[in-house]
Amino acid sequence: MCTRNLVRKYCRGISAERKAMMQQKAVTSGLFRGKKEGYAESLSQPFASSRLDEGKINPKVLQLLGSEKIQYGVPVIKYDRKGFKARQRQLLLTLRSAYLVEFSKIKQKMEYSALRGVSTSSLRDGILVIHVSPADKQQKGDTILQCEHIFEVATKLAMLIKREHVVRVVQGSLQFCVSPGREGTIVFETGEEDQVYKDKNGQLRVVGPS
Repeated sequence: MCTRNLVRKYCRGISAERKAMMQQKAVTSGLFRGKKEGYAESLSQPFASSRLDEGKINPKVLQLLGSEKIQYGVPVIKYDRKGFKARQRQLLLTLRSAYLVEFSKIKQKMEYSALRGVSTSSLRDGILVIHVSPADKQQKGDTILQCEHIFEVATKLAMLIKREHVVRVVQGSLQFCVSPGREGTIVFETGEEDQVYKDKNGQLRVVGPS
């Protein structure tokens, strides 16, 4: 009884922010424990409520979002599906959608209800692929992102999408939709130097630390 009271007292004393982070870490464990390298090292790194201060988000973007409140924001690199050119973007997550932003422009809106899932590799790279539904005519294909806080971003995205098994951890390679009816390939491997480039076979090759 004494132990139970101590536990109850401890739980009451935890701040709402601390409780939210503990819940997120529990979700991260279910998604990545024993599946993705670097997970163990991430345990000691607290999640942030956002990686973007509101002052770093263009006022015009906030105006375009209207009543949609930003739940999380993070700088990312987006790779074109054709040619794999790297582009600096902001990823903004609201309760209903994920937005890719360039300065004052919303370049892409992805409603969670129309997403097929999210993929990342089993290695230490920060690649995250958001798979869109072919039925969503507003989308041209899947979205390839690279982010520094991969466990944090994937967890927050999974919790907002609110579907079981929405995050898939793959080994070796994965297929993504370039355009309706056309697929591309991302190959993952380890090496001495981090690299993301288009190889001679026209595939996106991601080299991460071993």
